[in-house]
Amino acid sequence: MKEIIVATTEEVPGKKVAQILGVVRGSTVRARNIGRDIGASFKSIVGGEIQTYTQMTDHARDEAYNRMANEAISKGADAVIGMRFMTSMVMQGAAEMVAFGTAVKLK
Repeated sequence: MKEIIVATTEEVPGKKVAQILGVVRGSTVRARNIGRDIGASFKSIVGGEIQTYTQMTDHARDEAYNRMANEAISKGADAVIGMRFMTSMVMQGAAEMVAFGTAVKLK
């Protein structure tokens, strides 16, 4: 599979944007788990990191990122610039993770 540069900056050092191909995005929706919620409620009493939620958001972020990168590759992009993550609640207990940026050709 083709490698692609992904940057949160508006440019890639040493390269110039030759063509803007458009906005690309990837998203996934994840729901909470009752078992995780019980463990999380206990953890909220004593404090500290809730590792199951950390893992869930890490996996969601990775999936959204990969989907965004694959969309950019399918458009023939060399890079994605201005990449950001965003999350929003879709319904009670479910959240969407979105990765988005601008797909570009470099010279």
